[in-house]
Amino acid sequence: MSQEKNKELKQQLGKIADDQRGSMRADDFMDYLLGLTFYKYLSEKISMYADELLSADNFKFSDIDETSEEGKQYLEVIEKESINKLGYFLKPSELFTNLAERGNNNNFILDDLTAVLRSIEQSTMGHDSEDDFENLFEDLDLTSSKLGKTEKAKNTLISKVLYNLDQVDFDLKNQSKDVLGDAYEYLISRFAADAGANAGEFYTPQPVSKLLAKIVNDGKSRLKSVYDPTCGSGSLLLRVAQEAGDISKIYGQESITTTYNLARMNMILHDVHYQKFDIKQEDTLEHPQHLDEKFEAIVANPPYSLKWSADPLHLNDDRFSQYGRLAPKSKADFAFVQHMIHHLAENGTMAVVLAHGVLFRGGAEGHIRKFLIENKNYIDTIIGLPPNMFYGTSIPTIIAVFKKCREEDENILFIDASDEFEKVGNKNKLSEEHIEKIFTTYQKREALDKYSNLVTLDEIKENEYNLNIPRYVDTFEEEEPVDLDAVSREIKAINAEMQSTNSEIDKFCKELGISTPF
Repeated sequence: MSQEKNKELKQQLGKIADDQRGSMRADDFMDYLLGLTFYKYLSEKISMYADELLSADNFKFSDIDETSEEGKQYLEVIEKESINKLGYFLKPSELFTNLAERGNNNNFILDDLTAVLRSIEQSTMGHDSEDDFENLFEDLDLTSSKLGKTEKAKNTLISKVLYNLDQVDFDLKNQSKDVLGDAYEYLISRFAADAGANAGEFYTPQPVSKLLAKIVNDGKSRLKSVYDPTCGSGSLLLRVAQEAGDISKIYGQESITTTYNLARMNMILHDVHYQKFDIKQEDTLEHPQHLDEKFEAIVANPPYSLKWSADPLHLNDDRFSQYGRLAPKSKADFAFVQHMIHHLAENGTMAVVLAHGVLFRGGAEGHIRKFLIENKNYIDTIIGLPPNMFYGTSIPTIIAVFKKCREEDENILFIDASDEFEKVGNKNKLSEEHIEKIFTTYQKREALDKYSNLVTLDEIKENEYNLNIPRYVDTFEEEEPVDLDAVSREIKAINAEMQSTNSEIDKFCKELGISTPF
């Protein structure tokens, strides 16, 4: 039933995305649809919880008279319990379905909707959940001209979105958290596909997320913590949590406000309790927010070759000081790696998507790479991925796996999975079979012909710490040997045929009284 419901939800939400977006840019409309979907979830969640509290009194949350003394007393108790359990509070008059109905009856609801969203945020003030709800809806600017040129046009569009969402049955009581969560992820992926270059800011394709999650969970029955320093929408973190089954706390940092808000929404909508995640907003390299923490699992898909300050003062920072060099200003890839290694627990595993160039570029990057191999021996595995897998870029990428306490510490495993993918639209995708092959090879540390190789540290040293995969995994396919005798016979046959043809032409030319063309 869950699979059917999941498919139905995806279809319904996808139709709203297609029908209501109009001429609005995908990433602009995303803010509204995802935000309003989240509001509907919060509304249904608190309504369901409050109905449980009121079940003994034989009436529902929506039946409470907010103006009566009795109603106020009920709301006071429900608010206290709801804040503790869910982290937020909504009054019956603020429920999603009420606003949707009013909008559908041609009432102007934009001001009321703004007030409701602000009320949700304010209900958390002074409580443990405050940081997780603060300014959560700030991207839902209901005054924006993107919604329409007039107030009436804006109201009409938002009313239509609310009404159509109201027709979608989330059925939270009878469904697992994964059903709505997967549908929400589906929406995010749809917008990512349409958002072009901006998509990389918030979304890592699910097959890659799954592979990263399997790697950092390998050999563990549960995880104490997982961290993503460039967490985007939080999808990668949630995938790790899903793979782990049992995880104590989720940590993340994101610099872009809109994406940071989306990550927090995504956590809550996936039923991650506000006390079990800690997502911060700031520039990770310049203003890290979790410096005192060490994490058992770290995953990331940081922006490729991002510019950063490379301020010499960073050489006094524990994250960078031991290396003696900083990543260049024009390419922060290794700065992110250094940051993550600083946060990696001694028994932890780190899997990060990086641009292919980190394997072989020289200068400061070459120095850092040599230090990681020769002085620390943290690099465990290098996995070459197919090109054109990520939204917004087609550059080749790798997954680099790091461990501080490696069992196999005399070699590095190289896997070349760049030629194994399926074509989906204009993108390449890892199938379940491809993921399983990569992961099994990683687990067994197998050397497979034209696919993977275990390379000693001595050999890597001989190659001056260049980790370019083709140096270590030979994927060259020999061509079929050429039969020279057959070629000779074919040439002779062609020459004979040409002579015969020339004779015929010569005959016709004589009959016509003209000279031959040869």
